[in-house]
Amino acid sequence: GQDPQGEAPSAPARDLRADGPWDVEEVHGRDGRIDLGALWMRGTPGLELRLEGDKESQQVAAATAVLGDSMLQVQVFAAPRSSGLWDEIRGEIAAVVQKQGGTAEEHEEQLGTVLRTRMPSTGPDNRTVFAPTTFVGVDGPRWFLRGVFSGRAAIDESAAAPLVEVFREIVVVRGVDPMAPRELLSLTLPREAEPAPEDVDDAAEPEEPSTPTHLDPFERGPEITEVR
Repeated sequence: GQDPQGEAPSAPARDLRADGPWDVEEVHGRDGRIDLGALWMRGTPGLELRLEGDKESQQVAAATAVLGDSMLQVQVFAAPRSSGLWDEIRGEIAAVVQKQGGTAEEHEEQLGTVLRTRMPSTGPDNRTVFAPTTFVGVDGPRWFLRGVFSGRAAIDESAAAPLVEVFREIVVVRGVDPMAPRELLSLTLPREAEPAPEDVDDAAEPEEPSTPTHLDPFERGPEITEVR
């Protein structure tokens, strides 16, 4: 006989978030996460958090977690209540990459369907080199979270693992305002990133490294151009 559950494409999407990323309604408070407004992110020892600004809108458009020579850039967008955006956006990213002479392949992984891309660029001696990048996407309630793994994390599973954990620990604070689908939710500077008082004793080293934060997101452009 036929399997009636075969007609429920939305079920895997729910299972996908069983281990995060989370909606603010699904967690009890920040629990030590850094408050970036629309996103709460958990630090990890040695992690550096950079905020990337859009000069035109003067909004903080993305957060990038840097761990060694691996990077994870995250952005969050408004999404329709009824359907997800990732299937559509994944196709658009693949088309742009291929148009620019790169390759894009879909893979089923622990974060669901990911898009592994290689983009051509000119290397040191004018040779073409291909930079690997992995795009991940998660559809949540009225939001869509996109992650972009680059550097070693795009090719080495063990290097990516701590950043995958950072991604899963993200909490999205969508807010109740009506927004157009795909509208970027802007981030804010974390309260934790305010300058410390001058009289801090330099000799007192914290036992666990904190998460350094680049305070001025407008001094450097996004490392990965947003695909519109």
